[in-house]
Amino acid sequence: MNERRPGQWPVDQPVGLDAPEHSPTEDELYMQRAAEKALHEMVLDSIRHDLDQQPSPMTVLTAARNWCTRITAAAEEIARAKRSAA
Repeated sequence: MNERRPGQWPVDQPVGLDAPEHSPTEDELYMQRAAEKALHEMVLDSIRHDLDQQPSPMTVLTAARNWCTRITAAAEEIARAKRSAA
């Protein structure tokens, strides 16, 4: 039988979930959101630029499908790597 009860696990330095060591300030959260939005916009603008360069409506749709395929393949690869790391 185990000598420990639930809640008394062998933790050397327990972490308080209510009070993290560094809680981000409102300014830090704003800057993080702004950076994430800027990155998102840059990626979408890059794809839009590529689509604008296509000579016909059919090639625009083909290029869009190719983007979707490449993005999905990258997502599957990243998800597979994260699963194996976990």
